[in-house]
Amino acid sequence: MTAGLNTSPDVSSAEGVAADELKQFIERLERMDEEIADLREGRKEIVSEAKGRGFDTKAIATILRIRRQDHSERQEQEAILELYQQALGMM
Repeated sequence: MTAGLNTSPDVSSAEGVAADELKQFIERLERMDEEIADLREGRKEIVSEAKGRGFDTKAIATILRIRRQDHSERQEQEAILELYQQALGMM
């Protein structure tokens, strides 16, 4: 037996069911990659539209990041930021 090669009967046959199943997985992943690319393009269009309407896209990105955070995590980060700003005389 050669090291690193899988020689089980269900995978080794290029004509077998496993090959068909593998092809289906590959095709599903390819479709998903296309969908992801389309979503990214759509996202770019939305950001561009917001920028065109005068919104600050960096601020929008920050808001999106904050909204994805857990509430308690967000509160903790805000408290640390406030503490650091006070320590630096920024507040």
